[in-house]
Amino acid sequence: MDDDVRNRAGSVHRTLQILETVAARGGASAKEIAEAIDLPLPTVYRLVRELLDSEYLVHIREERRFELGYKLHELALSLHQQIGVPRAVRGEIAALHERLDAAAYLAVHRGSQIVVVHTVDSPRAPRLTPIAFGFHEAAHATALGKILLADMDEEQRDRHLGEEPFRRHGPGTITTRHDLDVQLRVVADSGIAWEIEEFEAGSMCAAAAVRGASGVVVGSVAVSSTTERFEARRPEVERELRLTASAASRYYRSGHTR
Repeated sequence: MDDDVRNRAGSVHRTLQILETVAARGGASAKEIAEAIDLPLPTVYRLVRELLDSEYLVHIREERRFELGYKLHELALSLHQQIGVPRAVRGEIAALHERLDAAAYLAVHRGSQIVVVHTVDSPRAPRLTPIAFGFHEAAHATALGKILLADMDEEQRDRHLGEEPFRRHGPGTITTRHDLDVQLRVVADSGIAWEIEEFEAGSMCAAAAVRGASGVVVGSVAVSSTTERFEARRPEVERELRLTASAASRYYRSGHTR
């Protein structure tokens, strides 16, 4: 990589850091940005000017601070359109929630990530706290993630998981590659992934694969509840998941997008 390419890559990285800082703080002054990401103030002003010109940031003059611009909203709308959930599939997820009285989820695979795109829950059956639209973390500790990992080959799995020990999220989190691989073989054979207190203490989650036109796994459906409520209902949960995953798969294979 020559110096020019390296410099451009560094500039892009710093620009993204500025956007992330402004987003995380709900707005920030140039000085706050400079301190947060350890950049010289003149560099911050130069990059912020480019973001203002392209409408990725706006300047709130009275408060002498910068906030996210409307161009980012356009990007968000485009993302929602790309991974939008067809009405019929939303109905299937809602029905799954009703039948099992559990939080229900739909996730789609985007490259090597799994992204939660639809959730149905209720006060009686709340979702797992961090899981909402866009969640794509902790594949080794979630049933949704295990469906993705079980469909990967060895090389893809190596790249995705990184080094051991894997981050612990709950008391049951699998932190070694050997133990995870053993479980993923079961997932591949059964078509159902379970996690018991691996992501969050006191909770259980199960997922089943959704397949597209070529039979490739394109996503998954999942449900979560307390360990106490789900432990004795595993056969029922698996049956309902298979029914919902099959219905969603038929819809995605048909090529419908609405």
